[in-house]
Amino acid sequence: MLVLIGSFLLLMLVGAPVAVALATSSLLYLVIYGVAPDIIAAQRMIAGVESFPLLAVPFFVLAGNLMNIAGVTGRIYSFALALVGWMKGGLAQVNVIGSVVFSGMSGTALADAAGIGTIEIKAMRDHGYPVEAAVGVTAASATLGPIFPPSLPFVIYGMMANVSIGALFMAGILPGLVMTGLMMATIAFFAYRRGWGSDTPFSVRRLFAASLEILVVLAFPVAVYALYAAGLSLNIAVGLALIALIALDWYYDFSAVMALMTPVILIGGMTMGWFTPTEAAMAAVIWSLFLGLVRYRTMTLRTLVKASFDTIETTASVLFIVTAASIFAWLLTVSQAAALFSDFVFSLTDDWWTFLILVNLLLLVVGCFLDTIAAITILVPILMPVAARYGIDPVHLGLIITLNLMIGLLTPPVGMILFVLSRISKLSIERTTWAILPWLVPLVAALLLITFIPQITLWLPTQLGLIR
Repeated sequence: MLVLIGSFLLLMLVGAPVAVALATSSLLYLVIYGVAPDIIAAQRMIAGVESFPLLAVPFFVLAGNLMNIAGVTGRIYSFALALVGWMKGGLAQVNVIGSVVFSGMSGTALADAAGIGTIEIKAMRDHGYPVEAAVGVTAASATLGPIFPPSLPFVIYGMMANVSIGALFMAGILPGLVMTGLMMATIAFFAYRRGWGSDTPFSVRRLFAASLEILVVLAFPVAVYALYAAGLSLNIAVGLALIALIALDWYYDFSAVMALMTPVILIGGMTMGWFTPTEAAMAAVIWSLFLGLVRYRTMTLRTLVKASFDTIETTASVLFIVTAASIFAWLLTVSQAAALFSDFVFSLTDDWWTFLILVNLLLLVVGCFLDTIAAITILVPILMPVAARYGIDPVHLGLIITLNLMIGLLTPPVGMILFVLSRISKLSIERTTWAILPWLVPLVAALLLITFIPQITLWLPTQLGLIR
């Protein structure tokens, strides 16, 4: 076990990529101790990615890329500006609301930061906000991407922990709303302290237009229920309501109705049993193509090819990490590291509160050094047995792990959002880090609430019958 973990840490310290460090340390352990034939090791690596839920990874990544090239991010920004731009610190509030909407499409924090974050930082800078404030609020709001459904980290966690991905998706909604509320309250505090004003004049007409778009989206499930209650089959009811919505959007040319429909279609489809979370990723791609090719007509063959190659590159890197981490996690189990860790933690405390404090501290440190996918793949087999001994629900544990690792994306030395926003804002890594620090407060507050009040996470999936 010392060779496995020690060689991995050494390779990380000398700057080796995470996947290379995982694969090399695993191979070194196999060569020295000969715990399994080469063919078994190869089979374990292949088994790590030979999973139906992992099909969601390329499709959700592709859906996010297609939404970006379809011009949906600009429409979401315009919608959020009309809705909350008149508040104090208006563009900062727009930043959060825009991320909430975009998170229902992309499933990743990096897509949020690099997509709509680019528009938001430029707009805030042009309106006189300090660039540090723009970077900080963009970084904090980007963490909403993997909390609201759909979520790539939830897909990986669900596969590793053998937990319903649909339950994880539903479990993220209330925590996401809690995080949104805390971020908006933090913005209001900074706006009061720093004298930030509103960025667009209050307009009843614009506010009414934005509110009308929300009402139109909310009317969709009501219309489906009414048609179904009138005796139509569910499929026909949904089809008729969707046709009516598309016709209405085409006639009035709403800013973001069709974009707002994305999470409604995905969550509604999964709730009604039309498709699994994996199939929901494919539905997201089809909807993205419809918006870009038919509704908005902003996609070209060149942009489609670029989105496809970007998706291939991202998927390859994610699955390479999963493959390498799978054999590493298997060797941790074979070497009894998981059992030893479980006995050690249980000897420290028999209180679940204390255990979760230790887990949070561990994950916050790990998140500073490891990629999210690698961290989930390595740590879940170790933490799951221990959490089970404390009676902690695996869905609750999944939210805790994911939020901790999202905070890790904002911190050096390997925080990917840190590097993305540093490049977008043209700030040094040091200045970007200092800009983000104050915005960790609402994230840590949300983490504490979600950790120690399990009902925030578990209430909705329990009501929907996804967990008992």
